[in-house]
Amino acid sequence: MRYANHVKHYLLLILLQIAVSSVFAQTTPRTLLRAGHVLDVKTGAEPAAQTIIVTGDRITAIAPTASTPKQPGDIEIDLTKYTVMPGLIDVHTHLTMAPNFDPYYELSMTPAKEAIIGVENAKVTLEAGFTTVRNVGANDFTDVALRDEINAGHIPGPHMQVSGPALGITGGHMDENLLPYEYHVHGQGVADGIPAVQHQVRENIKYGADLIKIGATGGVLSKGDDPQASQYTLEEMQAIVADAHRLGRKVAAHAHGAQGILFATEAGVDSIEHGSYINDEDIALMKKKGTYLVPTAYLIDWAQQYANLPPFYAQKMKDVSAVEKQNIAKAIKAGVKIALGTDAAVYPHGLNAHEVDVYVNQFGMSPLQGIQTGTTNAADLMGWTDRVGTLEPGKWADLIAIDGDPLKDVKLLQHVPFVMKSGVVYKDETHK
Repeated sequence: MRYANHVKHYLLLILLQIAVSSVFAQTTPRTLLRAGHVLDVKTGAEPAAQTIIVTGDRITAIAPTASTPKQPGDIEIDLTKYTVMPGLIDVHTHLTMAPNFDPYYELSMTPAKEAIIGVENAKVTLEAGFTTVRNVGANDFTDVALRDEINAGHIPGPHMQVSGPALGITGGHMDENLLPYEYHVHGQGVADGIPAVQHQVRENIKYGADLIKIGATGGVLSKGDDPQASQYTLEEMQAIVADAHRLGRKVAAHAHGAQGILFATEAGVDSIEHGSYINDEDIALMKKKGTYLVPTAYLIDWAQQYANLPPFYAQKMKDVSAVEKQNIAKAIKAGVKIALGTDAAVYPHGLNAHEVDVYVNQFGMSPLQGIQTGTTNAADLMGWTDRVGTLEPGKWADLIAIDGDPLKDVKLLQHVPFVMKSGVVYKDETHK
């Protein structure tokens, strides 16, 4: 008898769940996006007259418009004059930073200012069509707070993976080198030696980091270090990667110089950011290990035209700019995997899609390949292929509409009139 009662109770629970699901399905309105064309970023196919069906924050189906009539309660959005495609992804941003390289400005930055800047830049980035980003470096875990507030629905912004403070060596690119010795100031992510770097990885994860960012070489916009010189040792980076991967986090390595790229790749990092002095040995190892390269190339064009850098930054920018593009083009031709990353904050946020134009019109990618760097490839690097990167049932309803065919002109991505993220419309200039 007791067993029979348990079975009866269990069956009643199942029936209740079915009833609740049925009511939810009936009361949750569908959004029908009537697209002129839908871009399949995997194949390059652009079927016409398609309807993307969105329920809640997910895509539930894509079907020909002719066979998808409006039902009572449905919301229709007319995008019949547009090409609809997945929201773009930028895997190298600094949303809590701004393109101001006056040393006094840098030294006067506070956590409160970074947080406010982040709110502004998150909105600008989302409205530029970038519905997902990795934020690779922020002080005081301001990027963690920004991510959490966006996820809570309090402010508009892209989906975010965040690193918190980037790890680096004393006196290196991630350190604070603008003040004299008597101040004894160090960057928040500075850690030297295996025990110290292990501790820093664990601390970053403790306070909310989704990934770990490290400085494998010197940088450009930092004082007293050399972009070509490796910084962390191979053994230190191996310890970082081992802890990060064991704890479920990927590792992004800032790396300009060839030796640092080689060390970081051998250590098992998931991506090389910048890669300015990448050589044949680096390319071969990255291909063998499947390591992504994130070129951050458009910033060179922008900096040459508009940047007003202090002399100790300007010379390094000039030196890196003289070699980076030819080296990156060689890596692309050799078949190294590429994910779109911009280093936005070195130049104004919102110009992120200019990166695709560089890949296509300077590095020789096809338009589809260029778009894939900011969709399927970027999603793969982030480990989010089940959520973003393509328009498919079950994935987040993150999509943009383009006025024209981006496979004919990728510059169209620089002017996005419609943005939806998680089923919510954040920008609609399609009916002006």
